[in-house]
Amino acid sequence: MSVATDPATVDKCLRVGAGFSQGDRNWIAEQFATLDARLAAFKADATEIEVSVKDREAPGQKVTLECWIAGRQKIVTTSGEEELLAALHDVRDDLRRKLNDSKTRQEPRNNRHLRERPEPEEPGELQ
Repeated sequence: MSVATDPATVDKCLRVGAGFSQGDRNWIAEQFATLDARLAAFKADATEIEVSVKDREAPGQKVTLECWIAGRQKIVTTSGEEELLAALHDVRDDLRRKLNDSKTRQEPRNNRHLRERPEPEEPGELQ
């Protein structure tokens, strides 16, 4: 995975939407910190992440995490977990999976195929 010259991080790219206040932002950024390694391949000025919650802490709350990366389709993840922390972790993990899937789809097929071939055990040995 390549690293951009000004890599995206959750802290640089996160916006809080409906249902959250700016006071919640740092706490949410801490919950999403594990995304930093995955976001590092993208430029900070071309990446945005927004988290929002509908009916916060009420039965049927819905947490939505949206991610925009220039040149890629928007990624949206949602969670209906009743506990807010569990819902945040759910959308975070789903975004990580979707970013990995998106990266796999973007790679040239020939390069991916070459990486998946096992290396010969002995030099000159063909498989």
